[in-house]
Amino acid sequence: MLIRKKNIKDYRKKLKRKDNNLNMRINKLFSNLGLCSRMETNRLIEANRVTVNGKACIPGQWVEESDIILVDNNPIPIKDKIYIVLNKPTGIICTAAKEVKNNIIEFMNYPEYIFPVGRLDKESQGLILMTNDGKLANKILESENHHEKEYIVTLDKPFYDDFILGMSSGVEICGVKTRPCKVSRVSEDTFKIILTQGLNKQIRRMSKIFGYTVVRLQRIRIVNIELKGLDIGQWRNLTKEEVFNLESGLK
Repeated sequence: MLIRKKNIKDYRKKLKRKDNNLNMRINKLFSNLGLCSRMETNRLIEANRVTVNGKACIPGQWVEESDIILVDNNPIPIKDKIYIVLNKPTGIICTAAKEVKNNIIEFMNYPEYIFPVGRLDKESQGLILMTNDGKLANKILESENHHEKEYIVTLDKPFYDDFILGMSSGVEICGVKTRPCKVSRVSEDTFKIILTQGLNKQIRRMSKIFGYTVVRLQRIRIVNIELKGLDIGQWRNLTKEEVFNLESGLK
C-alpha cells in the first residue's frame, strides 16, 4: 500500500500536535499516544508489523519527529485521550499484565487500551486514575514534583498524638527517610494523611515503625481529582474541567 506524500505530511502535522517530544524509544511513543503498552509494542515489532522510514523496526529503537512510522503499512492511529477515575476494591491488583489474576484491566473490562497511573496495593482501596495518556501519567508519577495524594487510614488500635507528630515529621523506611507530610486525626484509630511521594507500601511501613498495623487504607484524592460520589468498584470519566485543572496542577 502506497502512502501519498500529502497524507504523510498531514500525518506528521497531526502527530506533532499530539506529542511535541518524539525523540524517544518507540515503546514509550506508542504508550504516550495511547496505542498500546510497551510490552505490546515489542510484540508488534517482533511480528514485523512496524516500520520506521521504510525499514523494519527493532525493539527499543529510538524515533524522532521526522521519522515515518507505520504499523501494518499504515500511519500510527491517533487515539483520543481517555481519563477515568476508578474506586478500586480491595483484592484487585494494579497491573496491566494479563497473566496476573484479578488485575485491574480484567476487572474493568474497558473496550479501549488504558492503564493505571501508579499503584494501590492489593489490600488497599480507593482512587486510581486510568488513562491512555503516557505523558500525563509520567508527570503524575515524577516524585520530584511533589504531587499530593490523600488517604484515610484505620489502624488496629487507638493512637496518641505523638504518632501524628512522628508520622508527619518523616520516618525511616526502606533505607530512606520519608518526606514530611500532613497528618490529622479523624477518630481514635483513624487518620488522614497527605503524601507527596509514593514509596512501596509507604503508609503501612510508616505505621509499622510505631507499632501499628493498617487494617483499612483508602485513597481519596490525587492532585485535584477526588473520589466523591463513587461507590466501590464504580468509575467515571473525568470532566474537561478536571482534566484541565489536573494538567495545570502538574506544570
